[in-house]
Amino acid sequence: MSWELLTDFGITKVKGIEELKRNMSREEELSELEQVRREKLHTLRDKGIDPFGKKFERTHTSKEILEQYEAVEKEQLDEQGVEVSIAGRMMAKRGQGKAGFAHLQDQTGRIQIYVREDQVGAEAYDMFKLCDLGDILGVKGTVLKRKQGDER
Repeated sequence: MSWELLTDFGITKVKGIEELKRNMSREEELSELEQVRREKLHTLRDKGIDPFGKKFERTHTSKEILEQYEAVEKEQLDEQGVEVSIAGRMMAKRGQGKAGFAHLQDQTGRIQIYVREDQVGAEAYDMFKLCDLGDILGVKGTVLKRKQGDER
């Protein structure tokens, strides 16, 4: 962006005014995004939750889960009810109604999580809905397989 001041005549001229407008528009968009994030921050704090978390003890990495349970049949895994704790950055999220999926990425890879309101409760599911891409999550749950074979 270039600025040219013509002070001899008391005139201020701005070159690239369209570029300046575009940049201002981007800043306004960013401000809206920041505002949404701040509102979520306040919502978490109002619920008594530290948005920056505390220490989370994980029991497995995504790679360990995938390797340990790859050969286990779906039915056998369902019967075992293997509980794990994992942590990672949310890279993708989708869902409708009372169930959702997300991909968490840790230092060893990526794994899918499945969250159902009737399993975790309304309050925990509302927390899941507040999560954004890029958030770092700690998750405790049961390992299960889809019919296609992917662990979640």
